[in-house]
Amino acid sequence: MRRFEAVLCDLDGVLRQFDHDRQRDIEEHYGLPVLATAFAPEQIRPAILGQITAEQWLASITAALGGHPDAVRAVDAFAAVDFWVDEQVRDLLTEVRARVPLVLVTNAMDNLDIHLARMRLTDFADTVISSAAVGIAKPDLRIYEIAAEAAGVAPNRCVFIDDRPENVSAARSLGMTGIHYRGIEDLAVLSVNGGS
Repeated sequence: MRRFEAVLCDLDGVLRQFDHDRQRDIEEHYGLPVLATAFAPEQIRPAILGQITAEQWLASITAALGGHPDAVRAVDAFAAVDFWVDEQVRDLLTEVRARVPLVLVTNAMDNLDIHLARMRLTDFADTVISSAAVGIAKPDLRIYEIAAEAAGVAPNRCVFIDDRPENVSAARSLGMTGIHYRGIEDLAVLSVNGGS
C-alpha cells in the first residue's frame, strides 16, 4: 500500500460494534422482522440524511411492524441493544492519529454526539463527518470529498476504512486507498505505512 497522509474511518462495524446476537434474539422472541424493517431504505435513509430524528426513525419502524404492543416492545428492545468500542481498533487508530489526521466518516443520525460521548469518543478524531449533519450518505462520492477536505489532504493521499464493500469501492473510485474491514488484521498496513 502506498504511503498516506490521512485516515478516513467508518464508525459502525469498525470502531463501534453492536450486540448482533441480542438483535436476533429480539426478532425471534417477538416473531417480527425488526432488523430488515429498521434498515430498509425507506426507513433508514431519511434518518441518516438528517431528514427525521432517531426517535422518528424508531417510531417509523414500530408503525411498519404494525404498531401493536409487541411491535412497540420489540422496537424498544432493539433501541436498547448494547454497543461498545472495539479497543484494538481504537488503540491502533490512536497511534495513527499521532502521525496523520483521523476523520470519522459515518452514516449516522442526529443522536451521534450522544453516542460518541457515551463511548468516550467525543475528541477521538480530528473531525467527524456525519451523514445526518451534511445531508449526504455513503456511498455518495460527495461525503468522501467533504471528509478529505476536512482532513486537508487530497483524496488520493487518503486511506478509507469501512466494513461495507460498496462504500470502499466508492472511495477507491476517487483514488483513495480503500480497506474493506472484516477484522483487526485488515488494518495491519496502518502500523507500517505512516504518513509521508
